[in-house]
Amino acid sequence: MSIDRRNFFKVLGVTGAGLALGKQAQAEPAGEEVTEFKAILYDSTRCVGCQSCEFSCAEVHNLPEPEDFPEVGVLRKTNEKRRTVVNAYDTSKGEVYVKRQCMHCNQPACGAACLTQAMLKTKEGPVIWRENKCMGCRYCMISCPFDVPKFEYNSPNPKITKCNMCFERQQEGQLPACVENCPAEALMFGTRRELIAEARRRIVENPDAYYPHIYGENEAGGTSFLYLSPVPFEEIGFRTNIQNASYPALTKGFLYSVPAVFVLVPSVLLGIHKATKSNLDKNSNHD
Repeated sequence: MSIDRRNFFKVLGVTGAGLALGKQAQAEPAGEEVTEFKAILYDSTRCVGCQSCEFSCAEVHNLPEPEDFPEVGVLRKTNEKRRTVVNAYDTSKGEVYVKRQCMHCNQPACGAACLTQAMLKTKEGPVIWRENKCMGCRYCMISCPFDVPKFEYNSPNPKITKCNMCFERQQEGQLPACVENCPAEALMFGTRRELIAEARRRIVENPDAYYPHIYGENEAGGTSFLYLSPVPFEEIGFRTNIQNASYPALTKGFLYSVPAVFVLVPSVLLGIHKATKSNLDKNSNHD
């Protein structure tokens, strides 16, 4: 029987919110501090296509060195050997470079579809994969509306791979490698709230340079990777039909931060997986 995605999420939102809030009330002591998400703002008007982000990412994560930059229109995607890529687009304002990687959704569909919480949205902001908890179902790959998680099919010990926003480096007080090594300062690291304010400031102060939208502020319920562009986002390969409501859509208050404890119910997650899979299939048909 087919699933009506809109009605599914309406029912799921009411049921899931009660379940999640009930768990939270039991698990969290009153007055517990809430940690703001860390995020990255990417300003494509500043990117010069140098690929420093790609090379630094490969070095930090022991990945193969990236290949030479392709021509305009030759689009690369992230895979099991590269967690971020930069592509060039021919737009109404000339050539524009765009960096792509995991979006680190505020309420990630990959995490919601994962029955073992191997894919986890940390309270700091990055979405990470935990090998010791993964059962190999790969629901995270199917559920992601941005088609990010990849599987090492050719490895004798396969893993799920994707950008983790250099979570280990953040734990040591360091910047994500791509941010630290961007010579054009196209990447900025901070709290999500601060970066949205900065993005709005840039748009207001220089309206001719920017398309008036922050991609990731609301898409899929909001993401921890935010984008500014000189042209409409469909001109640089972004899906603009991504819903604004988050796919799990179980609780409120995720625009900027989450409590330290976030519990989801396996039966609910299976329903989310089916719904997001259906949505991804529909989107693919429109590409």
